Amino acid sequence: MARTPSNMLPLGTRAPHFSLPDPVSGRTCNLEEVQGRIGTVILFICNHCPYVKHVNSGLVILASKFQPLGIAFVAISSNDVNNYPDDSPEKMKETALSEGYPFPYLYDESQTVARAYDAACTPDFYLFDSAGKLVYRGQLDDSRPGNGIPVTGADLEGAMKLLLAGKPIPVEQKPSLGCNIKWKSAPDAS
Repeated sequence: MARTPSNMLPLGTRAPHFSLPDPVSGRTCNLEEVQGRIGTVILFICNHCPYVKHVNSGLVILASKFQPLGIAFVAISSNDVNNYPDDSPEKMKETALSEGYPFPYLYDESQTVARAYDAACTPDFYLFDSAGKLVYRGQLDDSRPGNGIPVTGADLEGAMKLLLAGKPIPVEQKPSLGCNIKWKSAPDAS
């Protein structure tokens, strides 16, 4: 299991636009359609990563709690499916349905969206305010596979509560930690 930390995109960065297919609904979703009125959580995940599997139920609980309050959740998978077929759109649909994701799970085949967000690992979390500015990027909580700490979502939840209350979110934030995004190899230059 590779342990890759978040790159920690600078706070205040505007949410990069995307328009990506949703394997569950068969529709294409763009950022403007899925944004929440108070904020938007963009999470980079995949199907096979043990770190993501470890937090899946916590993600469902958090999204179910905060989406009715105006904070939307959108998951994106950017992994190279040629080398990691468990992350294919067909498998994404299976995972979304079996886990009961209450949010869109979009497929970034070109990996341009992951690059625009400077995503590094799965899971990688970004919270944007209603103006589309980054206010939190970092870990869900201190739980990791095998460390015995329960999944609570405390770090991300704390940031969302402060956003809802209109209070500043501390700039000291711990990076997420997980498997590296499985980048496609660069085309042969010869």
